[in-house]
Amino acid sequence: MATLIRGKLSNKLSNAATAVSNKSQAKVSGMFARMGFQAATDEEGLGFAACDDLDYDHRQGMQMDILTTDEAGGEGGGGDGGGGTLDGDSHYQRDGTGPPSSTSKDGALAEEARPKITVWEAGWNVTNAIQGMFVLGLPYAILHGGYLGLFLIIFAAVVCCYTGKILISCLYEEDEDGQLVRVRDSYVDIANACCAPRFPALGGHIVNVAQIIELVMTCILYVVVSGNLMYNSFPNMPISQKSWAIIATAALLPCAFLKNLKAVSKFSLLCTMAHFVINVLVIAYCLSRARDWAWDKVKFYIDVKKFPISIGIIVFSYTSQIFLPSLEGNMQKPSEFHCMMNWTHIAACILKGLFALVAYLTWADETKEVITDNLPPGIRAVVNLFLVSKALLSYPLPFFAAVEVLEKSFFQDGGRAVFPDCYGGDGRLKSWGLTLRCSLVVFTLLMAIYVPHFALLMGLTGSLTGAGLCFLLPSLFHLRLLWRKLLWHQVFFDVAIFVIGGICSVSGFIHSMEGLIEAFKYNIEE
Repeated sequence: MATLIRGKLSNKLSNAATAVSNKSQAKVSGMFARMGFQAATDEEGLGFAACDDLDYDHRQGMQMDILTTDEAGGEGGGGDGGGGTLDGDSHYQRDGTGPPSSTSKDGALAEEARPKITVWEAGWNVTNAIQGMFVLGLPYAILHGGYLGLFLIIFAAVVCCYTGKILISCLYEEDEDGQLVRVRDSYVDIANACCAPRFPALGGHIVNVAQIIELVMTCILYVVVSGNLMYNSFPNMPISQKSWAIIATAALLPCAFLKNLKAVSKFSLLCTMAHFVINVLVIAYCLSRARDWAWDKVKFYIDVKKFPISIGIIVFSYTSQIFLPSLEGNMQKPSEFHCMMNWTHIAACILKGLFALVAYLTWADETKEVITDNLPPGIRAVVNLFLVSKALLSYPLPFFAAVEVLEKSFFQDGGRAVFPDCYGGDGRLKSWGLTLRCSLVVFTLLMAIYVPHFALLMGLTGSLTGAGLCFLLPSLFHLRLLWRKLLWHQVFFDVAIFVIGGICSVSGFIHSMEGLIEAFKYNIEE
C-alpha cells in the first residue's frame, strides 16, 4: 500500500514538474518554431514575431489546462509516466525528438484552436524573407556577372521555389487509403528521417549547425552594413568604419538581456515597410537618370575570380527554406502553399532583376557593394539612416534565435547538457548565460571589424549555408524519402539541382574564403 501511494505521489510530482518546465519555455518556442529559425536568414522572418502575442497567449492557456489535467489525472496516467508531456506542442519540437501528436479529443481541439494564417499572410512572410535589405548587394553581382548575373537571379528564383515545394512534400506520406498525411513537422524532422535508422539524429545536428552559422553570419552582416552605411553617410566626420561598427555594437549590447521580442516586433513591420519605400526611392532616382544609362557596360562576360561570390550573394537573397515547414503547417489551407510559392518567387524575381539592372545601369563600373553608397550625399544620408535603423532593429531576431539554439544544445539538454542551465529556478538569467550572450555580441563585432566586407561575407554565407539549405539538402532529402514515387524528370531535376548547387557552393566558398583571408591579413597588418 505504501509503495502504491509513493508511486502515485511520484507520478504527480513528475507530471507537474514536466508541465511547469514546458510552460517556462513556451514564451519563445512557438515563435521560433513558426519562423523555423530563419528569418532569416534571416532577418526577414519578423512577420512571425508580430504574431507572437496571440500565439503566446494561446499556448500559455493550453499549457495551464494540461497542468490542471495532469494534476487531476496523474493517478490514471502514472503507469506510463507520460501524463506530463505537452501533447499539443508536437509541432514546436526543434530537435525532432518531441512526443507524438495527441490523438485524444482534447488534443484535437487544441490543434484546431491554434491560430492559423491565411495564404496572404504566409506570402507576406515569404516575401519578407526573400525581399530583405540584402537585395542591396544584387547590383554588385551584376557588376561581376553581366547578363549571366541577371539569368542567375531568375534561375535561383525558379530553383528555390521548386526546392521549397519538394521540401514540403517530404513532410507527407501516404496512408493505407492513399491519402497524404503529414507525418513530419520541421526541417530537422526531415533530416532525421533521411538518416534513420543508423544515425537518427545526425541530420538534425547538421541542419542545426547550418542554422547557427547562418544566424550568426546574418548578425555579423548587420554590424558590417551598419558601419559601412554610417561611414559613407558622414564621410567628413573623423570616425572610421570600424569605429562606427563599435558604436553600432554598443547600441546592440542590450540584446544580451532580451527575454522576448515583443518590443522589437512592434517596430519590425514599420522597418520592413520603410525598406520597400527606400527601394522605390532608389529606383526612382535611377529612372531620373535613364538618359545616362550605360547599356554598353552590361555584357555576356564574367569575372572569374569574383563571379562565384556573386552566386552566393544571389542565393543568400532567396533563402527561406528553413522556416517553410512550420509556415505550411500553420496555414489555414495548406493546399494553397504551392500557389503562394509561385507568386511570391515570381514577384521577387521581377523586382530583384529590375532593381539590380536599373541600379547597375545607373552607376555601371562605379557600382559599390551596398548600392545606396552610390547615391548623392544628401539622399544617401537619409536613406542610409533608415537602413541602419532597420539593421539594428533586425539584429535581435537572428541573435535571439542563435542564442536559443546554443542554450538548448549545450545548457538545456537534460542529462546530456555540457554546461549547467543558464536560468535559475526563478527564471532569471545566470552569470554564465549572460556571458554567453555578451560573447556572441562581441564576436559579431570582431568579425565585422576584421572582415568589413559586406559582399564577401554575404557570398560566403550564401555559398556555405544558403546553397546547402536551399539547393543540396532539399533535393537530397526528396530523392532519399520519395525516390520510389518520383517520375524520371523529377529525379533528373533533383540530381541536376544537387550537382549545380554543389558546384556553386564549393566554388563560391573557395573564392569567398580567399577574399576573406586576404582582407583579414590586411586588417591585422594595419
